[in-house]
Amino acid sequence: MTLTTTPRILIIAVAALLTLSGCASTTDTAAPAATTDTTVETTAATSLAITDPWVKSAETGMSAAFGTLTNSSDTDINIVAAMSPAATMIELHETVEDDSGAMVMQQKEGGFIVPANGSYELAPGANHLMMMGLTEPLVAGAEQTFTLTLSDESTFEFTAPAKDYSGANENYEETDK
Repeated sequence: MTLTTTPRILIIAVAALLTLSGCASTTDTAAPAATTDTTVETTAATSLAITDPWVKSAETGMSAAFGTLTNSSDTDINIVAAMSPAATMIELHETVEDDSGAMVMQQKEGGFIVPANGSYELAPGANHLMMMGLTEPLVAGAEQTFTLTLSDESTFEFTAPAKDYSGANENYEETDK
């Protein structure tokens, strides 16, 4: 072969390859491209928020947590349980008048309902998260973590600072279960 025929052979080879690649199947046998799922699982917890949460400081025994829960969805949110490492048990409490006219606390049957696009206040002398069996003193300024369980089994977590407060000394009344 001469030097002048080598470039011609190279050009012919490249042209043949290009022609053959044009005849290749257009069926893609590679794995399908990954699709990005942009749907976000919506749970009641994604629509719940709390403002001004706080806990009554206490050395031992019982305490309570307060704040204003807000619901940004078009559906009521039902809070059915609460827990915190700061207490061995937490009950959802309401404050009601007993037969003698005294204000007493009792477990709220059915939990707390935060209305659609509304709010639900947890306040001293009213509905609250009752902390029983404190695991350590609740010192003013220390943060406590809470987890609320909702009726759809989703959970909502928040932290609340402990504050000194001399009120909220209601009587506790056991309910028959």
